[in-house]
Amino acid sequence: MSSPSATPIGESGSPNRNGRISLVRWAWLSIAAALITLALKFGAWGVTGSVSLLSDAIESSVNLVAAITALFALWFSMRPVDRSHNYGHEKIEFFASAVEGGLILLAGSGIIWYASQRLLNPQPLESIGVGIAITLVSAIVNFVVARMLLRVGREHDSIVLEADGQHLMTDVWTSLGVVVGIALVAITDVSRLDPAIAILIALNILRTGVSLLRKSFDGLMDKSLPREEEDLVRAAVQDALDDGETFHALRTRKAGATRFVDLHVLLPGATSLKHAHDTSLRIEERVEQSLPGTEVTIHLEPLESPEAWTDSELILVEAPNVAFDLPDFLQPLIPDYQAPASPTTNSTEAP
Repeated sequence: MSSPSATPIGESGSPNRNGRISLVRWAWLSIAAALITLALKFGAWGVTGSVSLLSDAIESSVNLVAAITALFALWFSMRPVDRSHNYGHEKIEFFASAVEGGLILLAGSGIIWYASQRLLNPQPLESIGVGIAITLVSAIVNFVVARMLLRVGREHDSIVLEADGQHLMTDVWTSLGVVVGIALVAITDVSRLDPAIAILIALNILRTGVSLLRKSFDGLMDKSLPREEEDLVRAAVQDALDDGETFHALRTRKAGATRFVDLHVLLPGATSLKHAHDTSLRIEERVEQSLPGTEVTIHLEPLESPEAWTDSELILVEAPNVAFDLPDFLQPLIPDYQAPASPTTNSTEAP
């Protein structure tokens, strides 16, 4: 009889290290694209003198800094857990995304200031055809790399790569807007169109920065998983429990690509330790099947104990478990509580 295979210490519930290493390679691609487009756009600005092309070049400078930040964040997030970082280091991805959002806001604000000066003192553009051609080449480079980063970021659930991809897509739309603006200047000979379009582009850049900051703030503040993911967790837990067993005080959060779930599981007081352990393992397996890469922490309690039903602030704000009849003493505390159509025999009154 073969012995069961053991999971190496430190591997359970953690993201695949080889996968994280592959993400670092994508970050290097982002840096290469940023360097290429940076050279192209500053060259286009140099030959045309267009302030909208300058705004595009400034955004590419931000792209380079953001790509370097992403590379550092991905490298640092691969570090294993240690005594001072028991949950690992993946949360740095939220910090990197916040840095990128801040840089985007800084770039957008600078573009608005510079373009405003050009609105007051418009200047004619030169070599418009060359500038448009160079800008289109840089837009194609950014588009290809952005689509790759967005795809890989979503596949591996990496907020930092996804943020980098979104930033590059913003750059693509910026470049296309610049091309349209320069063409209009060439057609109408209205020089003020150039800085006016640059300001519109900058406003879109600011919107992207605010969106990244909001997402990073949510991650750093341990915002719960999206409702659809929490529903998957609740269904998985319920499916793992036997009749007469329930759970509450479900908490969820995310750090990098890893989801964390903890909850209280209430079992009959006479339940054996082996059955309680088997139930916990079953819950962990079902949750992992529903949301791969999730770490689950379970606190076991006897359901006959009133303290087991009132030991968490979440109990009064989360939706009651519709498959279980709450104890009589707790029902008045739950707004709009309705007992199941066929109550179980586990309804318990406070002694």
